[in-house]
Amino acid sequence: MAFSNPSLLSSSCSVYSRLNPLLFSTKRRRRLSLSRPHFIRFRTSHFSTVAGMGDSGVFTSPEVAKSFDFTAEERIYKWWESQGYFKPNFERGSDTFVIPMPPPNVTGSLHMGHAMFVTLEDIMVRYHRMKGRPTLWLPGTDHAGIATQLVVERMLAAEGIKRVDLGREEFTKRVWEWKEKYGGTITNQIKRLGASCDWTRERFTLDAQLSRAVVEAFVKLHEKGLIYQGSYMVNWSPNLQTAVSDLEVEYSEEPGALYHIKYRVAGGSRDDFLTIATTRPETLFGDTAVAVHPEDERYRKYIGQQAIVPMTYGRHVPIISDKYVDKDFGTGVLKISPGHDHNDYLLARKLGLPILNVMNKDGTLNEIAGLYSGLDRFEARKKLWSELEETGLAVKKEVHTLRVPRSQRGGEIIEPLVSKQWFVTMEPLAEKALQAVEKGELTIMPERFEKIYNHWLSNIKDWCISRQLWWGHRIPVWYIVGKDCEEDYIVASCTDEALEKARKKYGQNVEIYQDPDVLDTWFSSALWPFSTLGWPDVSAKDFKEFYPTSVLETGHDILFFWVARMVMMGIEFTGKVPFSNIYLHGLIRDSQGRKMSKTLGNVIDPLDTIKEYGTDALRFSLSLGTPGQDLNLSTERLNSNKAFTNKLWNAGKFVLQNLPPQSDLSACKAMQEFKFDTEESLFKLPLPECWVVSKLHMLIDAVTTSYDKFFFGDVAREIYDFFWADFADWYIEASKSRLYQSGGDSTASVAQAVLLYVFENILKLLHPFMPFVTEELWQSLPNREEALIVSAWPVTSLPRQTDSIKKFENLQALTRAIRNARAEYSVEPARRISASIVANSEVIQYISKEREVLALLSRLDLQNVSFTQSPPGDANQSVHLVASEGLEAYLPLADMVDISSEVERLSKRLAKMQTEYDGLMARLSSPSFVEKAPEDIVRGVQEKAAEAEEKLTLTRNRLSFLQSTVMVSN
Repeated sequence: MAFSNPSLLSSSCSVYSRLNPLLFSTKRRRRLSLSRPHFIRFRTSHFSTVAGMGDSGVFTSPEVAKSFDFTAEERIYKWWESQGYFKPNFERGSDTFVIPMPPPNVTGSLHMGHAMFVTLEDIMVRYHRMKGRPTLWLPGTDHAGIATQLVVERMLAAEGIKRVDLGREEFTKRVWEWKEKYGGTITNQIKRLGASCDWTRERFTLDAQLSRAVVEAFVKLHEKGLIYQGSYMVNWSPNLQTAVSDLEVEYSEEPGALYHIKYRVAGGSRDDFLTIATTRPETLFGDTAVAVHPEDERYRKYIGQQAIVPMTYGRHVPIISDKYVDKDFGTGVLKISPGHDHNDYLLARKLGLPILNVMNKDGTLNEIAGLYSGLDRFEARKKLWSELEETGLAVKKEVHTLRVPRSQRGGEIIEPLVSKQWFVTMEPLAEKALQAVEKGELTIMPERFEKIYNHWLSNIKDWCISRQLWWGHRIPVWYIVGKDCEEDYIVASCTDEALEKARKKYGQNVEIYQDPDVLDTWFSSALWPFSTLGWPDVSAKDFKEFYPTSVLETGHDILFFWVARMVMMGIEFTGKVPFSNIYLHGLIRDSQGRKMSKTLGNVIDPLDTIKEYGTDALRFSLSLGTPGQDLNLSTERLNSNKAFTNKLWNAGKFVLQNLPPQSDLSACKAMQEFKFDTEESLFKLPLPECWVVSKLHMLIDAVTTSYDKFFFGDVAREIYDFFWADFADWYIEASKSRLYQSGGDSTASVAQAVLLYVFENILKLLHPFMPFVTEELWQSLPNREEALIVSAWPVTSLPRQTDSIKKFENLQALTRAIRNARAEYSVEPARRISASIVANSEVIQYISKEREVLALLSRLDLQNVSFTQSPPGDANQSVHLVASEGLEAYLPLADMVDISSEVERLSKRLAKMQTEYDGLMARLSSPSFVEKAPEDIVRGVQEKAAEAEEKLTLTRNRLSFLQSTVMVSN
């Protein structure tokens, strides 16, 4: 064992300050607490070290450190990693537990979302590692096509360089250079959270092996006819010049306008026109119809006629009817622009309408817009409206709140655009993924997300997998020079294979070129759980040992975009569901329940939080949520859990300072002889010890069950409550009656053994949540033969004495009643009082055995505590307490207060309270106040009056009781 200041310690020195029987008398007694123990021992002799720890300087004992030092976390983490504890160990079993980490973007910087998934996954991994299962947490990062390309393009722009100036090969080289320099940032930050991943298996989605898996998947899907090329509606990013996925589009409500425009009816009079309402007038150049509801009487006569599209030199479009049109929105007339609106596109395909694209890929209007060609879409909108006003076709422009689609990466407004792309046919894949849940092969937690999962897969659309980028997995498709791209192309795993296929089909002189697009980043992510383990080489050692994986843990916001696709791809390529369980967590919100954003200024940085509160406090705070529900994070919660860390540290300090030194062989042997794994051994324990050990055994069972059910919030609360309420507040305080009395070491041994046994099990149960402080404390305990991270999980189904639990609860109830009475009568903390405990013989028997505990916890004068089956003779001059059924106490009033002085004090207080109450009632009896004052003010005065009346009654009763006591005494 290594300490920060070894010179403070001496193996031959053990300083004691033991107390005599006067401990429980009045004036010599002072409060004993965790933070200020009544005697101190400094020693090294009871520490044994784990192999490799020795003089490493990694750990610090609570005996020499006031509190846990957060800077030790990185040292502890490096020690764990250096010892190989993060790697799967098959020595204790072969039932593997595997989690694939959701790969964060290589461009990423740690945020609370990362902190959430790291915490929850590390809890799972550490728990199952301690359970003896070979445990593997697979880490890695995602190449993040759009995000990474955007970062490097901005970097180049600062140097005055454009991507197109460099060319594809040189630009890709620059991106790799950036990745090597900055790509490890997010990994190091994840380590700071305590993630016990096997970093020797870290993967990157553009690694050679994973890239082979991506190509293999594309080729196989194409061979099955599940990949095709076509022109369809996509989300287009004009600045990035690429299609983007639905997940990369964020909608925000923004102020805008609703434009009302006249569409004249062809062949009609000047009064024959339809007024449409649109938020995007510039798209009217792409109109291919005007639609009304078939039952709208206002426009029924125009159905089947033609409308003239404004500013298009008389271009006609049909006026059609469809129930899709909302009669009550705007004017009830809808312009159909299939090339620039998702809903219009679907309607046009249903009705067989032509599709016109009026937009270039950079967001400017094309030649179909005539004189507006070349204008940016927003410039065109302004100019068009101005000219509509001049021609009398503009009806009005009104303020309207828009739901604007913006690029998650660049922030620009996304343009719905029909574009030629590669797609995956999803329906056959989705059917198998639905069956996996139906057959029970896949469990989704929480269960309510099954309905969402089923609904999405049942209504799934084909997946656009191509992106117009240079960074990513190049689509493995080659075209023939001089041939039609849509008809003549080759799908192959590499250029040589593509050329060989092309020569067989088109002759030796054929020339080929590869599709310039790359695959959607989510395509490679969908292969993550099995490609990281060696697929498509299913004979790979890792694949055979660790696939399928155990759990996929992630946020519920990507259930469809990533999780469902992994399920589909896993079943398709391996024949198995890639994981048995899906655990979904919610979002981290601020204390007011708002989503964290830079705009609101409410973002909480995990690294800053760690510096102030420690990693353990942050992890514990994040673990308290309910699966699938959002969690509000506040500084109050963090402060509370930082205090929990300190309380744990002080408990460790207390336990260590009260263990016998190793040089005291008889004391050590006496302590070690206590066993707690049989009914017989438990039955022999004194009441407080039997109670706390029984409660611990119940906790182990409850916590283990909750761990297995993934109810981590319940686990955290159960351990917290036991440690704080049972162990720290009750047993540690009760143990002082054994440790500090002069009855010899035999009495102390049982308390020492129980303190150590319960505390080391608390550390084990809590370790997955708070790994750093628990490991530090564990290493300080005597006879540690292994690190806590790989220690065995506590045994379940250990004995417990329910009768002893009920008996100690009676003792607690009695103690609380006495404490409350002391507080009510403002008894000085240091003052010891007398007490008569009244109960039947059975209760008296076990309560009286623990009279030292009762006296210590209740601050009673031990020499003046009596036990009887009937009330004492001075009962009418005592405070009568009913602790529980059949257990009462009488506290002589004269011991608690100076009765004459208290009567005088209460009389003065009563007069003052009466004056205040009369004033409140006077206000309430005044009609002018009750009738004219605001309702909330009147209600406030009424509440104050009711509260004052209750206090008056209590004070009168107490005064009356004291006065009667004086009379009886006289």
